[in-house]
Amino acid sequence: MFSLPLTPLRTSIRTRLTFSHLAVIIVAMSLSGFLLLSLLERYFLQAMEDSLVAQARITAQALIPGAMTEGPPVEARASAFNTLQQQSSNLSLQAQNIAPPAEGLSLGDLDLTYLANASLQLSSQLETRIRILDAQGTVLVDSRQEEQSPNLRGDPLVGQALEGRYASRIDQGDPAHETAMHLALPVLVEGRLVGVVYLSQPLRDVTAVLHDLRTRWLLSTAIALLLSGAVGWLLSRAIASPLRRLTAAAGAVAGGQLDQQVPVHSRDELGRLSQTFNEMTARLRAARQMQVDFVANVSHELRTPLTAIKGSVETLRDGAVDDPQVRDRFLETVEGETDRLIRLVNDLLILSRADSEALNLKRDRVDLAQLVRATAKRLAPQAEARGLVCRVETGPGSLLVWADADRIEQVVVNLVDNAIKYSRPGGTVTVRVDGGHGQPARVQVQDEGVGIPAEDLARIGQRFYRADKARSRAEGGSGLGLAIAQALVRAHSGQLWLESQEGQGTLVTFTLPSS
Repeated sequence: MFSLPLTPLRTSIRTRLTFSHLAVIIVAMSLSGFLLLSLLERYFLQAMEDSLVAQARITAQALIPGAMTEGPPVEARASAFNTLQQQSSNLSLQAQNIAPPAEGLSLGDLDLTYLANASLQLSSQLETRIRILDAQGTVLVDSRQEEQSPNLRGDPLVGQALEGRYASRIDQGDPAHETAMHLALPVLVEGRLVGVVYLSQPLRDVTAVLHDLRTRWLLSTAIALLLSGAVGWLLSRAIASPLRRLTAAAGAVAGGQLDQQVPVHSRDELGRLSQTFNEMTARLRAARQMQVDFVANVSHELRTPLTAIKGSVETLRDGAVDDPQVRDRFLETVEGETDRLIRLVNDLLILSRADSEALNLKRDRVDLAQLVRATAKRLAPQAEARGLVCRVETGPGSLLVWADADRIEQVVVNLVDNAIKYSRPGGTVTVRVDGGHGQPARVQVQDEGVGIPAEDLARIGQRFYRADKARSRAEGGSGLGLAIAQALVRAHSGQLWLESQEGQGTLVTFTLPSS
């Protein structure tokens, strides 16, 4: 089997499909992972901030009698390290154990030793650095005494808290250089700002959770890429294999091997492409066979009259030219065969122009009914000579079409002439014309002849094809009449078809757009 050499390419369609599949997966996983991790980070940080707000409130209420705090409402959120509900309950119990013995004290009147001990106890329970500041921003108590700063008034968070606004931020403000969340909450006693609760909590838990999530996401992405790569490779193979077969078969067809067929394994686009390719090669084989038959038929049609002409000329050259009767008989033969050749060449020229859509149609308004009546009247003597009756059935009035009158007359002549040739003596050839009023004009030619065998009906209209070859040649036909009629009707945007049963005659119908 002939096939064009296929050079393997690094960028084959299989490779491109696989990498495009992986590219989609990578983009999708990257975007979804980035969005998911960003949302989770925001969620965890907000949960941590809510936790610090709750801690600051409970710390203020536990350490400072009559304390009220300013800040946002705390939304209960599930978190990776605590829940606010549990934390609030635990802090309340702890606050009861360390509450001051007397009420009505102001922040300045509180025992700093008591505040320091209480803050240290709460800080160890909460794992949060607690600082209590007075109304001037001076640090009164720091749960990490070794790192205590005397004044935090320059801290933007403290400045906002001293103005009565809650504030928070994330930075590496701790001396340990550990990323932490800081929160400053103003403390009010009887509506008067008395100090600030300043909490700092490391983000190690949130960072650890996010790091674990990133690791899991990277691992799942790698696994997804491996699986999708394998699946993409198999899918690309399922697509590329039929394309390779089609490419090889197309190369063979280009080399002249029209017997190529490719298997059809699916009903998708590739399956339809394979089926279309098989139909194309079948039509190419049929076209090549028609071409071979056409050349053979033309050669045969030309050989018969040329042989007759050559024989007549040789006879005349051998001395028959001196006998007037013999000479005239052979000259008539030469003239008749020459006319036959001229008709054949003209018919072939019409078909060639029709194939190339180069027919020069001189369209005008034509009364189709009148044209058919005149043509049938002209052919009536030919029908009478065979013992036939040629009958025309038309409706009242005219039936106008936009057509080339000479070409349509040629169609009617070919169809009626065929009907006369193939009808039995004593029969009737009927020509009907109807249509119009928004419907296509229709012409039907019906005979009462021998009909056409079912196996030949599909080939009627092919060039040089004759259902009854011997009889057609005896009548002087070339087998092009119906093919010419069909080509001329199609050139007028019409249709032509046959209906026939063997032994019961044939009905030929053609339609034209009405004017």
